[in-house]
Amino acid sequence: MQVKEIMTTDPACCRPETSLQEVGKMMIDHDCGEIPVVENRESNLPIGVITDRDIVCRTVARGLNPLDLTVAECMSTPCVTVTPDMSVEECSKIMEENKIRRVPVVNAAGSCCGIVALADIALHARRNVAAEVVKEVSESSSAASAAGR
Repeated sequence: MQVKEIMTTDPACCRPETSLQEVGKMMIDHDCGEIPVVENRESNLPIGVITDRDIVCRTVARGLNPLDLTVAECMSTPCVTVTPDMSVEECSKIMEENKIRRVPVVNAAGSCCGIVALADIALHARRNVAAEVVKEVSESSSAASAAGR
């Protein structure tokens, strides 16, 4: 099975100068927890991602007002990506290695054309593939939390 068979196509994207309030509204409107950050609307080249966790951990938890900040001030970089023709197993391995729960999909031009989440893998991939990704990503998250990260 290939990434293009399970990915969400045409995901909502934002730019670095997008306000955190606006990106939060985008997450609600699109029922998602991650928005790819693109260089500009023309190229749609991903330069990072912004997650609901980024907003909480990098602003609220530090006592900063998210209403005063932009995506550039708390997004995650560099941007790990996969391609539509990649196998789900290969995509899963990249997610495991990078300890990420979602990954943008880029076309041959490097433009963001989709996104794959753990839920997509769980719904469509063989059980052992989904279970392994969840296990690997969760173990590292637990270890990082325990280490105070």
